[in-house]
Amino acid sequence: MAALSNDDSPVYLRLRGTIAAAILRGEFGAGDQLPSVRALAAEHGANPLTVAKAYQSFQDDGYVEVRRGVGMFVLPGAAERLRTVEREDFVAQQWPRIRERIALLGLNAAELLERAPA
Repeated sequence: MAALSNDDSPVYLRLRGTIAAAILRGEFGAGDQLPSVRALAAEHGANPLTVAKAYQSFQDDGYVEVRRGVGMFVLPGAAERLRTVEREDFVAQQWPRIRERIALLGLNAAELLERAPA
């Protein structure tokens, strides 16, 4: 499962990126239940407290709701809001570094698009 975070990010941010990518791909839609903290921790070899921190950040940002005793569920509109935030982050934070590296390596956009996997 591809994530939206860097490999050098803290573990909870990498887990958040993994879940965010799943929401953006439609693997978890509005009303869908996310995997339990324990299940996600076991799947990724992470500490359950780290997973809980990642999930808490989604709750704090209003993308999910906790139904006490049942689990965590994706809220309506979460994917659209998440996509907007991730786009803004990409353009402001990641794109300038990518663009600089492209220039440093003497590449051009057309060449990169031709080489990109579909």
